Amino acid sequence: MALRHAFSVEVSHRIEDVEALWRRFTASGVESPGLSYDFIRLWVANRGIASADQHYVVGSVDGQPIAILPLHRRRVLGARVFTWFPGAHTGCYTPVADMDRLAALGPGGRAGLWQAMIGALKGADLAYLRSVPASVGGHHGLFDELGSSLEVETLYRSVFTSWTQCDSEQRSRSRRKHDRQQGDRLAALGDVAFEVITDLDDAHAAVDIMFAQRSARFRVQGIRDTFVDDDLIGFYQDALEPNSGLDVRVHVLRLDDEIVAVRYNIVHGSRMFCLISSMSDSERIQSGSPGKQCLLRVMQSVFDEGMDVFDMGAGHTDEKRHWCNVQVPLRQHYVGLSPLGAIVARAHQTYQQVRAKAKGNDTIKGLRRTLQQFKDRLPGAKPSDQL
Repeated sequence: MALRHAFSVEVSHRIEDVEALWRRFTASGVESPGLSYDFIRLWVANRGIASADQHYVVGSVDGQPIAILPLHRRRVLGARVFTWFPGAHTGCYTPVADMDRLAALGPGGRAGLWQAMIGALKGADLAYLRSVPASVGGHHGLFDELGSSLEVETLYRSVFTSWTQCDSEQRSRSRRKHDRQQGDRLAALGDVAFEVITDLDDAHAAVDIMFAQRSARFRVQGIRDTFVDDDLIGFYQDALEPNSGLDVRVHVLRLDDEIVAVRYNIVHGSRMFCLISSMSDSERIQSGSPGKQCLLRVMQSVFDEGMDVFDMGAGHTDEKRHWCNVQVPLRQHYVGLSPLGAIVARAHQTYQQVRAKAKGNDTIKGLRRTLQQFKDRLPGAKPSDQL
């Protein structure tokens, strides 16, 4: 006979109200910075999100809190949507929860919990929960009952006990030779130095360089510069400050003391998450692949410094193929809260499927980029128009 549970829900509009519970649930680690209390607290403050649009939904089972849904209510192309606060700026998201107790509930119990928590949301058409891992903490399918889902992305991680293990398992003889040749070409251009910046002023300067390098790359590729256009650079600079509560590590590669590559990482426990990377667009040094050389040095140091996981985020790239030995499927979850929301959910699922196919089709990819550029130039186009 199935166990019957009593579900209760409380909704707060102040993140401080759920701080103690949030920190308790994440004490043993997080799946991404987007699940860090300090990251979301800083995001909310930096973005000036109105309290009425902040929803922290706490679900309890038999009187004991078990999960928090931290959601931002936004208007997207005429629809009101509940979604994660930072959107695509971190690799994945889940409800902030006691995962072991969540697993012990079983599918029926979790379905009841999610139904109660989503049912407490008012004033929107859709709950869109992007980039939810299929497996968390050794548990599979904890969020299967949370609306309808679509699997279109993959999260990439390096999980090793040491650099020696990483090197032996991820680098073939030809790969080592290739890395050495690129390193030799870079070294032939000047003095190469790698460091983790510890001085606060130097870190701020390096991050400015990183965003300038990314802007230059976006211009060449014809890609919208979300960091500039959405005024996000200040958030990443604020995260460097000692009072942010975040442990930011800025890795840089220098050539004759000039920064030619940067990686912006956040550490939580024994996990390091790379959020942003950049490299110089100088043609003179491209043969030395400064971006790849910077990452090589990061990999050579990160595991021997006590990290268990180096998370490179979602989306396939050559560097992830070379270095990541763990792939986690990510799902987009949708819960329609109104007839309009149901229509938007179906349309967005179709868009996601087309987008996934476009990644392997140059024609579709070019058409999609052209349409996005046209949309960005429309009068009144806003960052909030994107899910």
